[in-house]
Amino acid sequence: MEKFELTILGCGSALPTVRHFATSQVINVREKLYMIDCGEGAQLQMRRSRLKFSHLNHIFISHLHGDHCFGLIGLISTFGLLGRTAALHVHAPKDFGPMLQSLLDFFCKGSGFEVEFHPVDTTRHALIHEDRSVSVYSIPLRHRIACCGFLFKEKALLPHIKRDLIDFYQIPLCEINNIKNGKDWVTAEGKVVPYTHLTTPAAPPRAYAYCSDTCYLPELSRMVEGVDLLFHEATFLHEDRQRARETFHTTALQAATLAKASHVKALCIGHFSARYEDESVLLDEARSVFPATVLAKENLVIRI
Repeated sequence: MEKFELTILGCGSALPTVRHFATSQVINVREKLYMIDCGEGAQLQMRRSRLKFSHLNHIFISHLHGDHCFGLIGLISTFGLLGRTAALHVHAPKDFGPMLQSLLDFFCKGSGFEVEFHPVDTTRHALIHEDRSVSVYSIPLRHRIACCGFLFKEKALLPHIKRDLIDFYQIPLCEINNIKNGKDWVTAEGKVVPYTHLTTPAAPPRAYAYCSDTCYLPELSRMVEGVDLLFHEATFLHEDRQRARETFHTTALQAATLAKASHVKALCIGHFSARYEDESVLLDEARSVFPATVLAKENLVIRI
């Protein structure tokens, strides 16, 4: 099975602590890296997680609070020091465009590569990026400022070839891709061998949803329905739900309730308030509703 995995770089909230880095994570799909949010220390955490800087070409910023984007200009500056030449694509709320350009003009002149900005409409659930490996969609959220999450859907893989039958029918190697793409094989005697006889189905495509800072939104369930892994902020315990409501955040209980209603396969919670020295209480609360919950932590790798 092709690689599809999540690496947590940071899972803290706005107030710095010695326990957590600011929010950032990386999705690895077939050795292509996609960063989601870029809080302070993200590039250091990439080093610690042994993620290759050269494989990162797309960065998705959920919103413009500092704990989600203050690490971006430092990372871009480091790319310049490393001699990067490939374009870097930044997907973020539209208001970030002019600010990013000002920072680039001041700190990153002559970096040797292009930074291409792609504005995201945070009010719409829409396709915002597509390549040969994934389709990425925005997920509208409700926070104190414009904010959205992201849905990564893996592109379907081609079926696997049956090597013994390829040898049996003496099929040339140059025809294998055609067969994977649905072309039947015709023998020298004129017998048609269906491509389904020569292949086995690939594993079904996987999906990952990231729900950044938001108040509890039950309507998200239709957008994240059935994903293999859901990351949802769980800043507060449910006993502190009034504070969560005031700051447009979610409790662990609410995150788990959404996961259960959405029939996701697994839930990862993060973006922990600094008030909790032991986040296991958040995990226990979430697992009381949705047992397939894990607690985010720095450099945690989850294979999807």
